[in-house]
Amino acid sequence: MRILRGLALVAVVAVFGAGACAFEPQRDEAGPGGSEPVNAADETGASAAPGPGRSASVGKAAPSPSRSPSAKPSPSATASASAKPKPKPKPSSTGCPQGERQRDVEKYLAQLGTFGPVTVDGSQSDADCAAIKKFQRRYGISPAAGRAGPTTADVARRLASTRTDQCRTGSGTTICVNLTLQTVWVMRDGKVVMEPTVTRTGMRGYATPTGTYRIGWKNRREWSDPYEVWMPYWQQFNGGIGFHETVSYLHDKSLGSHGCVNLLRRDAIRLWELGKVGTRVYVFGRRPGT
Repeated sequence: MRILRGLALVAVVAVFGAGACAFEPQRDEAGPGGSEPVNAADETGASAAPGPGRSASVGKAAPSPSRSPSAKPSPSATASASAKPKPKPKPSSTGCPQGERQRDVEKYLAQLGTFGPVTVDGSQSDADCAAIKKFQRRYGISPAAGRAGPTTADVARRLASTRTDQCRTGSGTTICVNLTLQTVWVMRDGKVVMEPTVTRTGMRGYATPTGTYRIGWKNRREWSDPYEVWMPYWQQFNGGIGFHETVSYLHDKSLGSHGCVNLLRRDAIRLWELGKVGTRVYVFGRRPGT
């Protein structure tokens, strides 16, 4: 018997290859721990079990096939050879981390009805994620990652609870300030012409006074002498108190202004457009903690 010499095979390895207002720090809506961790099993799927036609005892020698030239592969063997791997199931994650106030936020957004469809079931979905992100971007909540955290829930609750008919108006335009809910909106001849939005008013010791006032003067960029800050889109209505844009994070409830009504930029601009010298201002309620 002749002795055949074997040839060595070389394996190839593949390499796979970021007035005046009190200034406050920005807070993280993601909460402690940030985004929720991704479950590796959900992301990659479980390990594949041996498929049809695949030997479950890898490493054992298989019997030699018949040398008969007329032998044909069995149908089951042909099917096994041509079988394609099953596609991996899609991850269950929507791409938005679910927050501890998911159901509350869904309920309030459903009441507001202007941020897209939501399902009030306490479970994050693609539609919920999109609506929450849209809401967060609109009201300056950071980060706008779709997580239903306490800040998002609080802002949504205040807006959903605002009753525009509580504002005392007459003919013409009235700027309405609800100190209890920290919201602002504008009425004209009994109709809402600026939907309720969020505000930050005077902190403890500097509470914004209630009452009916008139816009006294306006300045696109007013300088505050006592506090040495710029107040964009300024509209004065009571002594040194007025409406203006805040250039700091609006949603830190532990802080407040020195009596002024602080607004997000887009809302300060819109209020500037609607307000005129002589426009009525109605302030009511009481900011919690003041």
